[in-house]
Amino acid sequence: MTLPRFYPILDTGVCERKKLPLDSAARAILEAGVRILQIRHKGHFSRDLFAACESIAAMCDEAGALFVINDRADIAALLNAGLHLGQEDLPAVEARRIAPAAVIGFSTHNEGQLHAAADLPADYLAIGPIFGTASKENPDPVVGLGELKRLRPLTSKPLVAIGGITRANADQVFAAGADSVAIIGDLYDGVGNAPDLRNRCEEFLRL
Repeated sequence: MTLPRFYPILDTGVCERKKLPLDSAARAILEAGVRILQIRHKGHFSRDLFAACESIAAMCDEAGALFVINDRADIAALLNAGLHLGQEDLPAVEARRIAPAAVIGFSTHNEGQLHAAADLPADYLAIGPIFGTASKENPDPVVGLGELKRLRPLTSKPLVAIGGITRANADQVFAAGADSVAIIGDLYDGVGNAPDLRNRCEEFLRL
């Protein structure tokens, strides 16, 4: 598959802290012209959140963008969405049984995990954190640009770089071999409303 170069992540915790309604934030991101959008939620998946995801899935479908659910294979299957899995989530083989048609991404953090992911039923791999990040409470060790460049030839699958990537350093990440950059922190830093969020996405797209 070919991944869009810019991979924004709609983090429910960040949106709550910034008082950004999920549907408004998703609409702003999609109006900027993005072609992939992941929703990242680490807490209880309530009925209200499921309803919001249904709405966002419809928006993505209308915009021609791939909608990706973090962690939850069951929700991805119900919404006909993509799925992104971490090292401690449901194994990719089992997730594929639940969501057989889903685009599946899988997170890795080092050479060993990248090798282990070679035979998994994943359509793309993520690696990071490339730089220091505040988006996780207990982040994995920083990978760095040099290691990203060294590891890039180890997989033929599309590779998404994540962790501390900003408008200022994204070009270096692409130069090191990433096919796509997943953005959380710099997507919301200094953003106070939906129009700001759309403008920020447009900045990334121009890169």
